[in-house]
Amino acid sequence: MNFHSDTGFLPLTPHIHPWVKDLLKKKEVLAKRIKEEDSPINIHSLEPFVENIQSFQKVFQKYELNHCIYFARKANKCISLAKKAFDYGQGVDTASFRELKQCLDAGIPAKALLVTAAVKNRKLLELAVENQVTVVIDNRDEYQLLNHIAQEMQKEVTVVIRVSGFILNQKLLHSRFGFSMNEAQDLIEELHRQDGLLKYIGLHFHLNGYAVDERVAAIEQCIELIDRLQNEGIMTYSLDIGGGFLVNYLKDHSQWEAFQSELKLAVQGQRSPLTYQNDSLGIIKTAIGIQGEPLVYPYSNANYRELFLDRILKSDSEIFHKPIHKLIKQRNLELRIEPGRSLVDQAGVTVAAVVFRKWDTSGELLIGLEMNRSQLRSSSADFLLDPIHICLKSDDKKQKTCYGFLVGEYCLEQELILKRKLKFEKFPEVGDLIVFPNTAGYMMHFFESEAHQFKLAENLFYDRKEEILRSDREILSKSLT
Repeated sequence: MNFHSDTGFLPLTPHIHPWVKDLLKKKEVLAKRIKEEDSPINIHSLEPFVENIQSFQKVFQKYELNHCIYFARKANKCISLAKKAFDYGQGVDTASFRELKQCLDAGIPAKALLVTAAVKNRKLLELAVENQVTVVIDNRDEYQLLNHIAQEMQKEVTVVIRVSGFILNQKLLHSRFGFSMNEAQDLIEELHRQDGLLKYIGLHFHLNGYAVDERVAAIEQCIELIDRLQNEGIMTYSLDIGGGFLVNYLKDHSQWEAFQSELKLAVQGQRSPLTYQNDSLGIIKTAIGIQGEPLVYPYSNANYRELFLDRILKSDSEIFHKPIHKLIKQRNLELRIEPGRSLVDQAGVTVAAVVFRKWDTSGELLIGLEMNRSQLRSSSADFLLDPIHICLKSDDKKQKTCYGFLVGEYCLEQELILKRKLKFEKFPEVGDLIVFPNTAGYMMHFFESEAHQFKLAENLFYDRKEEILRSDREILSKSLT
């Protein structure tokens, strides 16, 4: 590991897709667009999005499984991505009224859409029933409201029942979502007896975390319920295992291991800080030492994306003593997944301009960007990838390596774009650009805010063939013509 204890920096080198490498050469194009849009800008490419769809498809084809990939639109709000998913024969998972309405307005048919919103109000359910979009039912109140709306409109709507309460190693997997297995069975039997406008077609679950054994346990316990229902003459046509397919952001796993171990030493004061004011990123420091792990996404993974799905499908069921893929195929189920982050892996970057350089009262170099922290934020305590510095000028007097922090526009002491100390091969100049790689999944849109009346970042798409940047709206219009 190339590390100097006095710098407080450890590299976390990201994977960079070829389209991004090509984009980075267009300095003048980027600088011009940044100026036009008042910085920052989110730049996307449909190229890796399609590659990721195809990588999942290959796994399903390997096991000869009926399937559908529903793009979890909440991961990124660009409608062009949703439309591209449909163009490639897949679906879209929507989590709000506006997400669903935009998909319908974009010409995506109801049969390719799914409503999984955590809170489904009357307005959303009315839109779903009017267009006969499949709804994932999470609770009794939701069921009663949906049934009432279907009766009012006299329209059939297919429903999927969300289940939870799975058992692994004699322990309950906690979730605030879904019905218990017994409650789900009762509801499905009720729907069957009533033979009304709500038509049961399948089960759904979404687990928090990334444990393969938990996914396997959930699938086999769903299969048990599916078999019980079939014995009563109730057919199940689909099993939706949700999303949460890991992404591998980093090129070198050893860098990830080094950062985690060195961060713990820094929190204990046993080395120079790696973060601003020695932020622990969620590690708890006590009188007897430290507890817990950093509250961050696992940015380095050997089993990611389609490899993660493959591991689940080839795992053996302890209940049925067969691989998971055989259980699904033998019952002729359509296996559904709802990837978000993993479908937009490598599909977007965020670019912002440098507006100032200064030193704080502790002597730390601060590089001010024309963006705010909500424009690069998810549930992870920090985005642990090295950004890319694009120098627009050449000044030999300031070509010296330096270390510092990226700060944003909000009037808060804690307004850090990234909490980690970074290395710059050249001293940043006002007007230089900072590119954050692989931000399309949950980073650029999930928590973005217009506080201080700052406008939201413009969403653009890069066409490598034409070497041009187009807006999300222009890409959609082009796909409709």
